[in-house]
Amino acid sequence: MKIGVLALQGAFIEHEKKLIECGADIFEIRQRRDIEHSFDGMILPGGESTVMGKLLLELDLMQPIRERILNGMPVMGTCAGLILLAERIAEDNTVHLGTMGMTVRRNAYGRQLGSFHTAAQFEGIGRIPMTFIRAPYIESVTSAEALAEIDGRIVAARDRNQLALAFHPELDESAAVHEYFLNMQ
Repeated sequence: MKIGVLALQGAFIEHEKKLIECGADIFEIRQRRDIEHSFDGMILPGGESTVMGKLLLELDLMQPIRERILNGMPVMGTCAGLILLAERIAEDNTVHLGTMGMTVRRNAYGRQLGSFHTAAQFEGIGRIPMTFIRAPYIESVTSAEALAEIDGRIVAARDRNQLALAFHPELDESAAVHEYFLNMQ
C-alpha cells in the first residue's frame, strides 16, 4: 500500500514513521508533479492550516487533492489537516478542501499552553491515547459520523473515505489510528 504524505509544513515525518511501522510505503507530496503518482491514500498532517492552505493554492495542489478525495481516495487529516478537510470553519469564511461534512473550531483548546494528553474511546478501535496541541475540535457533523469525544466535544470523525482527527496520533506510541486508516482502503 502506497500513501502520500503532504510534506509542505507541519508534523509529516512522524506520520511517515507510523505508516512505515504499519508496513505502508510512503512518499512525500511537495509539488504538483508528486500528486500525479499512483497511490492509495493520503495524510494531511498537523501544522498551521492557514499556511498549508496558502501553499496548496500556490503550488496548484488544492484542486487535484480535492478531486482525488471526492473520487474516493482515503485521506486522514490531523489537527490542521482536519481544518483543511472541513466544509466550514466556525467564525471564519475560509474553506480549504471543504470535502468533509463538518464544522470545526480552530485553536479550540487555546494556545500552546493549552496542549494536553489523555486517553479516550475511539469507535472501531477502543481506548487510545490522544495528544492535543493547539487543537481544533469538531463543533458539528452533517454527513460525517463522530468517532470520539472528549468532554462532549467531537475530536474524531469519519465521512466515507475521510478520517479527521483533532489530536496527533503520530505522537503517541500506539499505531492503532494509522492501522485503522490503512484498513479504510
